[in-house]
Amino acid sequence: MVLASLTKCKRNYSKFVLPSLYLSKITTKLEGMKQHILTILIFLISFGESQIVYKVPIHDTIDLGLPPFIERSIEMAEKDNAKVIIFDIDTFGGRLDAATQIKDAILSAKIPTIAFINRRAISAGALISLSCEKIFMTSGGTIGAATAVDMSGKKGSEKVISYMREEMASTAESRDRNVDIAKGMVDEELSFTHLVINGDSIEVNDLEGRKEGKLITLTTELALKYKIADGIQETFEELLIVLELEDAEIKITDENWSEAFVRFLTNPVVASLLTTFGFLGILFELQSPGWGIPGSVGLVCLALSLGASYIAKLATMTDMLIILAGVGLLIVEIIIIPGFGIAGIGGIALILWGLYELLLPDIPVGAEFETMAIWGLTIGIIGGIIGLVLLFKLMTKTVFWQKLTSPAVEKTEEGYSTSVGWENLVHAEGVSQTDLRPAGWVIIDGKRIFVVSEGDFIEKDSKVKVLSVDGNRVVVRKLNSEE
Repeated sequence: MVLASLTKCKRNYSKFVLPSLYLSKITTKLEGMKQHILTILIFLISFGESQIVYKVPIHDTIDLGLPPFIERSIEMAEKDNAKVIIFDIDTFGGRLDAATQIKDAILSAKIPTIAFINRRAISAGALISLSCEKIFMTSGGTIGAATAVDMSGKKGSEKVISYMREEMASTAESRDRNVDIAKGMVDEELSFTHLVINGDSIEVNDLEGRKEGKLITLTTELALKYKIADGIQETFEELLIVLELEDAEIKITDENWSEAFVRFLTNPVVASLLTTFGFLGILFELQSPGWGIPGSVGLVCLALSLGASYIAKLATMTDMLIILAGVGLLIVEIIIIPGFGIAGIGGIALILWGLYELLLPDIPVGAEFETMAIWGLTIGIIGGIIGLVLLFKLMTKTVFWQKLTSPAVEKTEEGYSTSVGWENLVHAEGVSQTDLRPAGWVIIDGKRIFVVSEGDFIEKDSKVKVLSVDGNRVVVRKLNSEE
């Protein structure tokens, strides 16, 4: 009886245990399959994800046209989720304000940044290199000599040196590089005998710039020894191997046409010519009635100069408003207010002030720089006047000019008139051919003449009388019905 009961219990137990064992095995197999599937998916994703490296050249002179290009390159690299952006640097330096803009853009980058010093990173190039997370150099390379100089090549004032010294120091500190070396690249008055490298104080006896009166410029070996550089690589391809990115897709950025155009317009020579011709064009327009070619050319030149300067962050909104206010006053003087008075003088003064501000960088500068800016503006205007006079004399001898000014082009009987004899028009009466707002055209003795009113609006086909003639400016008033 007991044996039968045990046998029955065993059968019942098997009914419950066996399905549980099968379920456990199935679950184990499913878990294993899930792991295999997950592994395969990870492999496929990692295999399908292409590695992208951006290479951005920084060569030759660093000017104000370069920051927009660098900023665009960084934005493109971030959008492509690039593994790293490598700046290929070979420069003797350039403008400090342009270098600080580039430094700020690199420090704000959301992807790793590397400076590959392909021979040299001098002056402003050193600041840009220090802003990168890693620095690699070729053999025989150099980095340093970053003291600030003015437009004449002389050492900048203490105000400028202090600014540049701390700019270099803060940049080096943000990347865990030696601050004393960074300062010594700018200020030769600093000296030291020991440096703290990786927490250890070491004696410095192979660095010429450690002595007072000497700027620090590091060779590749010294930069590596004092932890300014992170490695030596001879080529860009070798650098990719060290970074384990030799199979990555390389994207090299170049300036687009608009950046190249802005860089051309912000060239000091081109910028000075544009501003000079712009100012003189508007000034010459004051000497002729109405609005013609000189004023239009002047506005175009000023627009190109101001637009390029604003894009390159050389001109602030305040500078733009000052110059535009000056142009506005000159237009008022030309079109609305007869003669040459307060509006014209005020407009010229505002334009000169704005042009002077354009020559000053958006960083601390000394009195020497401000003086040279004044001289630069003065020489530019005088040179522009001389150039225009010579150009005019040369043009008058060309066949094209002779045809353009031929008497057959404008005949008196066809309704045209020259300025000769306009003084005889005083008190003469005529009829307005167009609305005078307050400038426009009138017909006097069968001649079509450009005039201005005293400031009042005169409708078309109104009778007018000449009040005065000043050079090419003919001032009229409307006759009432009784006159």
